[in-house]
Amino acid sequence: MAARTNPVPSVWARQPREPEQPSLSRAAIVREAVVMLDAEGIDALSMRKLATRLNAGATSLYRHVATKDELMELAVDEVFGEITLPPADSSNWRAAAVEAAQAFRATTLRHPWLSSVLGQAGLVYLGPNLMSFSERLAALFTAAAFPEPARAIETLISYVVGMSTAEAAWLTAVARSGESEAEFVARLMPAAEQATVGYEHLNGDSTAAAEDPAASRDAKFSYGLEVVLDGLALRLPR
Repeated sequence: MAARTNPVPSVWARQPREPEQPSLSRAAIVREAVVMLDAEGIDALSMRKLATRLNAGATSLYRHVATKDELMELAVDEVFGEITLPPADSSNWRAAAVEAAQAFRATTLRHPWLSSVLGQAGLVYLGPNLMSFSERLAALFTAAAFPEPARAIETLISYVVGMSTAEAAWLTAVARSGESEAEFVARLMPAAEQATVGYEHLNGDSTAAAEDPAASRDAKFSYGLEVVLDGLALRLPR
């Protein structure tokens, strides 16, 4: 008896069960899921709650999206469609890479749930928007003559995802406090300063972060990005 093959657990690996109904399309479901994720987070998302928001039955949703995991795949691909990338330019690859990294970071901060689920929701890299994003990055690094463009891309994306995950978690905590970021930092500052007493190398100047925490985050991101790009530049043929 032939062994039964398990289906690939990804929305991109199967055909839709039924043609989309005009009254409730997959696109409408995904758009509302993104709105819900942005407002309430991953834990609050359920097919039943989403159906209620769409004035539909949960069964109707399952005709278009089989599971919550599939829904997350579709939501991830949906927000990747927001990322704008510059055209490939071999004469100024570094400026293009900075623009791409900043666009990716901006998208992850608009959708704080995104960076935490990348790589977890099935075969997310098969979605059309993600494929387009990857193709445009590949064109950029190939035009710059990187000997291993895929490795350069992975390095850049890993940096952006890592930094953005930490930023998104921080901004989520700020949002839950009901305060502005500046107010939140100001309230924490006395405790932070007290904690660093006696630690010579940790007792740095935190005035700038307290006065403009958003600008401080931007500066930290830009500093690390420049270091990553300095390293990648060493891989280019001379």
